[in-house]
Amino acid sequence: MTVRMLVTLCAVLGAAGAGTARAECADPGEPGVDWRRCILDRQDLRALDLAKAKLRDASFSRSILDTASLMGADAFRAKFLSASLSGAKLDGARLVEADFTKADLTGASLRKADLRRARLFRAVLKEADLSGAKLRGADLLNADFTGATWVDGKKVCAEGSIGKCQ
Repeated sequence: MTVRMLVTLCAVLGAAGAGTARAECADPGEPGVDWRRCILDRQDLRALDLAKAKLRDASFSRSILDTASLMGADAFRAKFLSASLSGAKLDGARLVEADFTKADLTGASLRKADLRRARLFRAVLKEADLSGAKLRGADLLNADFTGATWVDGKKVCAEGSIGKCQ
């Protein structure tokens, strides 16, 4: 094979695969965006629609995601340390091993969210809806569940429900 033929073959193969390239971290947030392993710390992402986004291993530490939609998102091992997710919609999101240490999830909807082995250490989940959420193995130490709707969809956690729903 000549050099010219090799260059042509590479160009053809490169063009054929161009449509399947992964999104870049600087791409705008929109439903289905691929922000895997992106560092989006200290960003103002409030009211953003990230439904069904790919957020595996991404970092949103100290970011503002108030009223954002992460419904059906895959945020496996994502980091939301000290992030504000007040009123956010995380229904059906895959949040396995995600870290919400000191995050504010006041009034957030986590209906049917998969939070297995997630870290919710000192997270604020006041008035949050955890109906149908999976919490097996989650670290709930010092998490505030005051007024939250518990996983059974019926029980509302009492004032002072720290670390567990009372």
